[in-house]
Amino acid sequence: MATLIHTLADHSDDVNYCAFSSSCLATCSLDKTIRVYSLTNFTELRYSPLKGHTYAVHCCCFSPSGHLLASCSTDGTTAVWDVRDGRRLAVLEQPSASPVRVCRFSPEATYLLSGAADGSVVLWNMQSLKLYRYGNVKDGSLVACAFSPSGNFFVTGSSSGDLTIWDDKMRCLYNEKAHDLGVTCCDISSHPVSDSENGFKYFQMASCGQDNQIKLWLILFADFLGVELKYKCTLNGHSAPVLACAFSHDGQMLVSGSVDKCVIIYETSTGNTLHTLSQHTRYVTTCAFAPHSPLLATGSMDKTVHVWQFDLKQPCAGDTVENESKVAVEDWSEDDVSAWLCAQDLADFVGLFKMNNIDGKELLNLTKESLVNELKIESLGRRSKVLQKIEELRMTMIPVSLPVPDEFLCPITRELMKDPVIAADGYSYEREAMENWISNKRRSSPMTNLPLHSLMLTPNRTLKMAISRWLETQKK
Repeated sequence: MATLIHTLADHSDDVNYCAFSSSCLATCSLDKTIRVYSLTNFTELRYSPLKGHTYAVHCCCFSPSGHLLASCSTDGTTAVWDVRDGRRLAVLEQPSASPVRVCRFSPEATYLLSGAADGSVVLWNMQSLKLYRYGNVKDGSLVACAFSPSGNFFVTGSSSGDLTIWDDKMRCLYNEKAHDLGVTCCDISSHPVSDSENGFKYFQMASCGQDNQIKLWLILFADFLGVELKYKCTLNGHSAPVLACAFSHDGQMLVSGSVDKCVIIYETSTGNTLHTLSQHTRYVTTCAFAPHSPLLATGSMDKTVHVWQFDLKQPCAGDTVENESKVAVEDWSEDDVSAWLCAQDLADFVGLFKMNNIDGKELLNLTKESLVNELKIESLGRRSKVLQKIEELRMTMIPVSLPVPDEFLCPITRELMKDPVIAADGYSYEREAMENWISNKRRSSPMTNLPLHSLMLTPNRTLKMAISRWLETQKK
């Protein structure tokens, strides 16, 4: 369960970024300032706000020790501040003088990376505070970056949609067209998720973009073998461009923020939605987990930063409303229904449902007739989608006393299959999940990683009947 415990409303313009250290929270804004708060009581430190940038501040980040804070701005500079007293230690000017969109310390604070609107990327030596290496992405603005856990490699994301992997000598090692309409953010988990045949560890990376999608990747960093990037899956919970994403410190959760005004927390091992938070009133531009405490910060164009506290011991896989694990659907409030609509790609109905005071009980009683006559939803396609999602919600209310048999779960989504199909590898998958897998130009089996000799999908009617019979037994 995620609980809103504090709202910071000190910025006078859009909040662009927020970042945690072990003891502080920093936020930056179009209002040209950076504000720094104590995690003890969320009061501002005595020297806050930090002023010095002459234009909007786009990004801020703490060094691993938490003693330094970096900020970058439209003014073409990246500033380095002493967190202990607020002194500005350095002003690092982008060689091209282009607006700096993103900055990040390497894990050992050896380097500070700054990326700009003209595609330039700079590694600054943090000991000398001088330029160490300089490069350019091949196309577009540089808008996202993340270091490997070792600090020997880093990934950049551009407005042209590319993810590029570099080494610390600024050599471009790999390039992937990840998001057709442009990358907006990326993050790398510091915890390995698997080992390769050669004993090297794969790490999980997330990227998000203007295409409304979050993509999960497996990335291998090896000094002698080079790098390898493998697509894992796509998370489609948002109904509008996704502007921010970040892993929790242990890598078990991923949070995202979107133009649809929603924040979604996912379980990374399954891709399931744990919570959907819909308290911001404008675009959610940034989100960050605290490193050593169960806190989450989300910032928005509504000029506020929300601080959330959540229970790590009781994740509620599959929940789409922050209180759903505690509150039955029929007891949902109107706000709970609004959060559910956002999670189902139906955010444009939030105003209509609120105007008609649709709470959980009303939601479950909606019919085709009431959608037409009372809510005046004329589009057949939109009505059908609402009814389908409500029916799915009713199905989740079936008390399940036994665990779902593993053969009833799609190997890709790990969710109960509704329309199982058999692929050329002989395994059964949920049709939509497999079609998405194929549409992303994957021509290998999700189970064996061997090439698929055919892309034909055959309905598995026997399995579908078995799932239906099993569901019937759960109703009794």
